[in-house]
Amino acid sequence: MDKDRPGPVRSDPSGPEATDERERSHGGSPGPRADETGAETGFLEGRILIAMPGIGDPRFERAVLLLCVHNENQAMGLVLNRPLDGLTVPGLLRRLDLGADNVPDAPVLYGGPVERGRGYVLHSDDYRSAGSTMPVADGVALTDTREVLDALGDEMRRPRRSVLALGYAGWGAGQLERELQEGVWLACEPDEMLVFGDDHDEKWTHALGKIGVTPDRLSTQAGRA
Repeated sequence: MDKDRPGPVRSDPSGPEATDERERSHGGSPGPRADETGAETGFLEGRILIAMPGIGDPRFERAVLLLCVHNENQAMGLVLNRPLDGLTVPGLLRRLDLGADNVPDAPVLYGGPVERGRGYVLHSDDYRSAGSTMPVADGVALTDTREVLDALGDEMRRPRRSVLALGYAGWGAGQLERELQEGVWLACEPDEMLVFGDDHDEKWTHALGKIGVTPDRLSTQAGRA
């Protein structure tokens, strides 16, 4: 996988790979790593982004994202707390004619508004697909090929923990940095509950708690994305 252009898991391997620029949400890309105040200290790849109240976009209200790519050209992240109504991992695998009999009945997540027909699997780093698995954070990797979907249905091959998301959030050059400076996002370190936990309603509060913030302390005038 080219880290500068994360690739999709496709139900149709011959499908197009080009990103529709009109679908981009929150722009695109690189930015410096920031602490919880948004201070610039380097790239944020592998960290959690926490949407501030008043973000101005219902798709990201109280959103928690794992930033998978962040460099001088772009940024790409997956929303971790938006289950898609009526769509489960076993159900999706059955649609793709893949084994699903022993797959836990977990929801498929809304990963973001870009390329919503394409899937991304975040998983523990005990699984690896040569040439397509990309390390994201300590103990967490991203794989975006059909091979990982097939592995999810095999108890001997699948990763210990995993989540499947459709679509992603993308930023163009300099956009994420501007949003951090405007106070649109806070940042914290990931943990297993945030990445793989199933209590999606509590992830936003849990992420804030990791940086010592409670929801009632946040201003609802935090800026717009």
